[in-house]
Amino acid sequence: MPISANRSLGIQKNKLMRYKLIKELYQKHKTEDIPTTVVWRKYVYPVYPISRTTLYEILCTPITSELKKIEELMNNKENLRNPS
Repeated sequence: MPISANRSLGIQKNKLMRYKLIKELYQKHKTEDIPTTVVWRKYVYPVYPISRTTLYEILCTPITSELKKIEELMNNKENLRNPS
């Protein structure tokens, strides 16, 4: 297995884990009466300096299902490398 494929899976996994943290922070402060832009400006941007567009992308990403897919791929590759 090429190292670059394994590395790209790791990069994708780390990105999704960061997305998860950002989404949790957003959901912690988001209420019905506070607009998304205010939550982004007051709470998300000081910790994670991302744009509003990136925040919207994160909020629309199916993080848990994507993480499961990556974990399965990594486990399958590990099983191929070390057969029992």
